[in-house]
Amino acid sequence: MEPSKARRIFRRANSKDMAATKVLVDTGPLVAYWNRLDRHHTWAVEHWSAIFEPVYTCEAVISEAAFLLLDDGLSIEPLCAGLERGLIRVQFDFNAHKPDLLRLLRKYMDQPMSVADACLVRMSEMTEQSWVFTTDRDFRIYRRHGRGIIPLIAPFA
Repeated sequence: MEPSKARRIFRRANSKDMAATKVLVDTGPLVAYWNRLDRHHTWAVEHWSAIFEPVYTCEAVISEAAFLLLDDGLSIEPLCAGLERGLIRVQFDFNAHKPDLLRLLRKYMDQPMSVADACLVRMSEMTEQSWVFTTDRDFRIYRRHGRGIIPLIAPFA
């Protein structure tokens, strides 16, 4: 990838509100950012510019995003570059949180909740001052700590 294009992958604005908040990114905004044909592309590009780097996620989200980008005939190079540069950080250990993740998966099996969603809900439980950046409407139903609404950056929020 050319250097100028790599620099444009994640543009950031000086938003004081977002500076103190940990942003947990879901699959949807990652795919929408790089897929110009995605219905949320414009929304994702606009919202990435207001988020301070880095963003945090889990391996399940990276797996889903890579699969969907490739399935759409797109390169995963921008995703890889974001990971290499530390703009997207994977700092979650499934095994360390397995009981909580299994509890969430069982609680929301009627949705059904994906492993990626369960990891993001658990990550939001671990960091109170966090927002989930998503295009997934199921996050309106999910709760952290049983009853707490998860703050969202979403096209429907």
